[in-house]
Amino acid sequence: MSISGVMSTALSGMRAQTTRVGAIANNIANSSTPGYATLNTSLTSVETGGVQAVVSPTASDVDPAAELIDLIEAEQSYKANAVVFETGADMWEMLMSIKRD
Repeated sequence: MSISGVMSTALSGMRAQTTRVGAIANNIANSSTPGYATLNTSLTSVETGGVQAVVSPTASDVDPAAELIDLIEAEQSYKANAVVFETGADMWEMLMSIKRD
C-alpha cells in the first residue's frame, strides 16, 4: 500500500469515528425522549481500503454507561487514526525532501 493509501485509510477511520460520535451524542441527548430509537453505528470495511460507518436505529433503550464506553472507544480510535495519518504525512514530507535534494 502506498503512503497516500495509508493516509486515505486513516482519514476514512477518522470520518467513521466522527459519525459514530454523532450517533452517540444523539443517543445521549435523546435518552429521556419517549419512543426514541437508539442509534447504532456499524463499521464496515470498504473494498478499496478504509472503513465506512453506517448508522441505523434499534429497538433498544439508551444505556448511558454503554454510550460512555463507546465514546471513549471512538475517541481512542480517532486518535490512533490521526497518528497514522500524521506519520504518513511526515513520511511523505521526508520523501519529497529527498527527491528535491
